[in-house]
Amino acid sequence: MKYYKSLLAGVCLMAAFSSCDKAVNINETDLIAGPLALKTVTNCEQGVIGGYAALGTEMDILLNATLSDEMKKGEFYNAGTTHEWQYTSTDVSIRDNFTAITPNYQIIDRVNRVLQALPNADSTKAGDNTLRNRLRGEALFLRAYAHFEAFRYYGGPYNPTGLAMPYMEAPSLSYQLRIEMLPYFTKLMADLTEAKTLVPNNLTDINRATKLAVTGLQARVALYMNNWVAAETFASEYITAIPLSPIAQFGGIWTDANTNELAMRIVRGTSIRIGSLFRGTSANPANIGTITWLPSDKLWNSYDQVNDVRFAAYFKTEPLLVAPRPNRLINKYAGGTYGSSLENVANGKVFRTGEMYLIRAEARAEQDKFTGANSAESDLNTLRAARINGYVPVVLGSKAQAITEILNERFKELAYEGHRFWDLKRKGFPVVRDASDAPNTNSVTLPANDFRFLLPIPNSEVQANPIIQQNPGYF
Repeated sequence: MKYYKSLLAGVCLMAAFSSCDKAVNINETDLIAGPLALKTVTNCEQGVIGGYAALGTEMDILLNATLSDEMKKGEFYNAGTTHEWQYTSTDVSIRDNFTAITPNYQIIDRVNRVLQALPNADSTKAGDNTLRNRLRGEALFLRAYAHFEAFRYYGGPYNPTGLAMPYMEAPSLSYQLRIEMLPYFTKLMADLTEAKTLVPNNLTDINRATKLAVTGLQARVALYMNNWVAAETFASEYITAIPLSPIAQFGGIWTDANTNELAMRIVRGTSIRIGSLFRGTSANPANIGTITWLPSDKLWNSYDQVNDVRFAAYFKTEPLLVAPRPNRLINKYAGGTYGSSLENVANGKVFRTGEMYLIRAEARAEQDKFTGANSAESDLNTLRAARINGYVPVVLGSKAQAITEILNERFKELAYEGHRFWDLKRKGFPVVRDASDAPNTNSVTLPANDFRFLLPIPNSEVQANPIIQQNPGYF
């Protein structure tokens, strides 16, 4: 608001001087905005690509790893308030590192402008009307995706009358209230349902939304809504189309040697290095960058380190690092060799089949289908057999055992993919770190359902949108 007041005052001042009268009335000749910017279908495609450009997995990965039991502090510790659950609405880490409102509502605003312009956008070449439908589908998918991400940061476990976030269906600069979860998710799922009828039915371009990317998001959203039937249905649809990776090729997913299991990815280059979340880039092959975060002992020790291919894909014991430097590294997004231009460069994996098996397993367990054919047990055994050489299947004796096994398997399968903290929140479980992973005794346990499982609405957003409702505990 201060910007617009200053601009208005400046214009009025200029108008007061007759010598400036002609200058004030000169029309802009280099401004491309509003209807002109999205005048054609081709222009609208660039608008949708702008929505994709703002997508990212990095903040999700860092938040879930820092606030949960996936990581312990390394050589450089500058996230004490978040790692030790002492953050407030004015915390620097919340303001600078974990402000999900700005990036997600930026995506939403971009695609809402496209959705507004598309019906009347000019067709300038053959195929534009087909493209018009696809772009609507992609825009709806991106709108749903960004709204769901905002919810994961600021919303609690699903409750129809609980607070979600504002659901924006048109561009607007007006103040916005948060709405209840039932209408929020009804709108979200409606966007996905329509998107699925419009996006392509193939996987030739996993850098953009296809039907199976929509399916993956539908499965994830249904899981958070505790809609077990829908979660099982959507996860099954994905699994049928995209099988688990052969065990020998699993490591290639993380080196980007293959795209096994993926329905969607976010391509990254040297400007955004996912691996740099955990370790700084190296000066040369012998001078390894600062180790910011280490794998937690709890996570490290949870694997069969000999037979589980995930361990070698996700972690590394580095012999070049000698005491007092730590030598256990998170290797999941390591990219190229130390000191190379591609060090820490790896693509973001948005949806993959391993997650879908775990969604379906949980949905089946919650429906009391915990053992036998087409059960949580069969899904767990199938997934583990694709990850662990010589795996011996388990038999699950109860729903409670199944849920425990599934959450433990999500801990191992989806490590550093942006799920752990939110998994514990939605299931009402505490964060429990090993003593060796906690910087102090106060940061060993975050009790189940503690208010800090919901991030605060940042103070900057409260100032910009004074009617938005703050989460409990941060007043």
